[in-house]
Amino acid sequence: MNRRNFLRSTAALAAAPLFGHASNTNALNIPKGKAEHCIFIWLGGGMAQIDTFDPKALGDPQANPKKAGSAYPAIDTSVPGVQVCEHLPHTAKLMEHVTAIRTVNHKVIDEHAFATNIVHTGRMISGNVTYPSIGSIIAHERGAANPEVPAYMLIGYPNVSRGPGFLGTKHGYIYLTDTQQGPMGFTRPEFVTQQRMDARAKLLQPLQHRIPDDSLMADYETAQREALRLAGPEFMRNFKLDEEPAELRNAYGGEFGQRCLLSRRLVQAGVRFIEVSHNLNFMNGTGWDTHNEGQAAQHLLIKELDAALAALITDLRDKKLLDKTLIAIGTEFGRPAQFDGRGGRGHQGTCFSMVLAGGGLKHCGAYGVTDELSKQIVENPVSLPDFHATIHAALGVDPTKELMDGSRPVPITDGGTPVRALFS
Repeated sequence: MNRRNFLRSTAALAAAPLFGHASNTNALNIPKGKAEHCIFIWLGGGMAQIDTFDPKALGDPQANPKKAGSAYPAIDTSVPGVQVCEHLPHTAKLMEHVTAIRTVNHKVIDEHAFATNIVHTGRMISGNVTYPSIGSIIAHERGAANPEVPAYMLIGYPNVSRGPGFLGTKHGYIYLTDTQQGPMGFTRPEFVTQQRMDARAKLLQPLQHRIPDDSLMADYETAQREALRLAGPEFMRNFKLDEEPAELRNAYGGEFGQRCLLSRRLVQAGVRFIEVSHNLNFMNGTGWDTHNEGQAAQHLLIKELDAALAALITDLRDKKLLDKTLIAIGTEFGRPAQFDGRGGRGHQGTCFSMVLAGGGLKHCGAYGVTDELSKQIVENPVSLPDFHATIHAALGVDPTKELMDGSRPVPITDGGTPVRALFS
């Protein structure tokens, strides 16, 4: 055997166990949903599942010793047998459109940056490759529903975990933090007319033709061209929330609610994937990272989420968009039932809740069963790759498909399998 044949054979053997799951999964007939858009709500810090969508018996942080358990009483929902915490009353009435997946888990160290990355990319950080986020993958696979808008928008602060990774800038996000102003730099100064813009573009053209393909400059030029295309009044009018009825704006609530309202407008405009960050202003002092005293005002976060989520579901339903729009709620990990020394909670990645709503799925209120402290999974574990695969399948994307990082094939999910119970 010559050296070339030896290398080819050993490479094939090495790859077999790594990608064998994908071929087996293909044989299982991956379900294919009919959703056209995804709104991904990000609860940075780590939502306590035991205090929100997986309530258990009441605990007591004031007792001596402290009693582990939920911080708030549970209430019934529109789905018999499914309960949520008392601070989710509006969502509780709409749980027939919702599934709280209570058995999400990962083995990544319970540290925010690593956990945020794995929830967004479905993979651990690698030293030699930057993996794309779920938003960038969907943008790559589906593109925008309307060529006049971006495929992927982020309402929040940018970072590499939300980025396109090896897919390149073309499949990255346009981001904004101010719902009224929209993306920075997308509104031309009044003194810059369309004629002047055209003249500038003409001057740039000869320089752009000199840029080598597959270079960093080419990647930058693609992003620049996209930004120039979107700059102008047609795209920017999507951010005029005062066009919406005052009653509807009030139903969505404060700053976060207005971001959710904007996400509905962006869905109507044709944006394929929108990530919406919650609590950029840390209204309870610590955000969802409720160590120590942060737990005491956690209910403010839950109430704000409840109002905005219920308004978004109702608004999409009223506009006949709910079956076409998958709402996903993600967070980097959950919180344990035990209270820490000052009454807060630590980090827990072995068992926590994430939420899906709408998107044409067969919702059941809750999926998966945990033990009496929401610490151990009893039935139907859902890995991060499984959660990603469910979102991809709901949007008609094959989660076993391989993307190319140069000459290296990388499956869209790391062996993830969609939650079949959610598909008709």
